[in-house]
Amino acid sequence: MMTNLQSDRSFALNAAQIAKSFGDTQVLRNIDLDLAPGEVVALLGPSGCGKTTLLRIAAGLLSASSGQMQIAGQRVVDGASFNAPPEARGIGMVFQDYAIWPHLSVLENVAFPLRMRKLGRSDRETRARRALDRVGLSHLAERFPGTLSGGQQQRVALARAIVAEPPLVLFDEPLSNLDRELREGLALEIGALLRELGLSAIYVTHDQSEAFTIADRVAVMLGGEIAQIDTPEQIFACPASVQVAQFLNIGALVEGKVCAAHGFTCARDHLNLPSLAGKVPDGPARILIPRTAIRPDPQGALMAQVLRCQFQGDRYLLHLGLNGEGVSLVCPTDRPAPLHSSIPLAIDPERLRVFPH
Repeated sequence: MMTNLQSDRSFALNAAQIAKSFGDTQVLRNIDLDLAPGEVVALLGPSGCGKTTLLRIAAGLLSASSGQMQIAGQRVVDGASFNAPPEARGIGMVFQDYAIWPHLSVLENVAFPLRMRKLGRSDRETRARRALDRVGLSHLAERFPGTLSGGQQQRVALARAIVAEPPLVLFDEPLSNLDRELREGLALEIGALLRELGLSAIYVTHDQSEAFTIADRVAVMLGGEIAQIDTPEQIFACPASVQVAQFLNIGALVEGKVCAAHGFTCARDHLNLPSLAGKVPDGPARILIPRTAIRPDPQGALMAQVLRCQFQGDRYLLHLGLNGEGVSLVCPTDRPAPLHSSIPLAIDPERLRVFPH
């Protein structure tokens, strides 16, 4: 019997204090995570941060060292003593390699989970065709996986994951083996499908753009912990720590100090931001200057040198240096600038974020 976590069907997933260690190495550190019905949460982080371990615990493929978890109100984890097997959890999974059987037709692949549940053939086929229709592949039901594109195979895997109408679908970096252009298009499709179908899902990825495209909320995982969880817009606008800002590569982080009289001053006095005077505590601090906070402006007070001008089709990215500071800024603009030229910049103080030491 679960000791602390009460049964609650108002959550698709409810996890409390989930921890996992392999020998003396602690991989997960007391993770708390709630997932509302119909919500998509992305677990985003670098390799080794624990995101895949947490997904595998939710799937029943790995036991927790401690903590508790429910899926749709059903107890699935209670410390190290109880771990419900995957088949008892009723979840759907989409794997990195799709795990589609080449010797089975698309329809047979999608119907396979229902076959394992001993459903009759007619019922299996009806429900499998309905799942294929939901992902737009009903016309390919009799084809074999080897004749499909990567994107079509991905949709077959999604249809198989949802055919039993599970309370939760788990995605284990499903797009990581695809090229970037196809990955971006499929991320848009998956996000739209998940919302259209009203599915609850946990989506593991190391790709920031993918997470922001697909998820309602993003959990940034660093060092076995959830460093921040919020909407993509809020995480980007207000990273909770220097570490989150660094991982997301939001902008430049500059060392300096804050005082009530002068605001923020860079350590070598080449960057002064008096607009921050009185708004943050005095003392040593780092300031985050996001790309969205700066723009070329003839009236700008900050001078920067153009280190590189990168054409991106619909815009340019200016890679800039502040003289003598070793600080690099990236500024999007619709016009190029000559290499090594100095340009004035305007800074939007409302977009700056200060992290006191």
